[in-house]
Amino acid sequence: MDKSQKKRAGLKRRERRVRAKIFGTAQRPRLSVHRSNANIYAQVIDDADSKTICSASTLDPEFKKSGKIGSNREAADMVGNLIGKRAVEKGVTEVTFDRGGHIYHGRVKALAEGARKVGLKF
Repeated sequence: MDKSQKKRAGLKRRERRVRAKIFGTAQRPRLSVHRSNANIYAQVIDDADSKTICSASTLDPEFKKSGKIGSNREAADMVGNLIGKRAVEKGVTEVTFDRGGHIYHGRVKALAEGARKVGLKF
């Protein structure tokens, strides 16, 4: 197993450990964050019905209009604002935060703070 395979396996292990403790319901769905080197993605998911309520990423047309780069904290903050606005429009005010195996730092933290600014509670 080379270095990149070990890193990926560790991430998957941490992801499973986090997801074992988190479950999204209709009243309190899960805000799931996926981070790659180039982009960041967020979804609000109702696990009871297996449905995505809303999503946002650095690949959205609304984000592209801003002209920002998708791999920094400012971009993550904007994605947090987008997902927060979309969730509030759908009637979701409280969520459970799923960091997806990544530590709560940097871009993941910026996304969470951006969502909190708009009115999501977690």
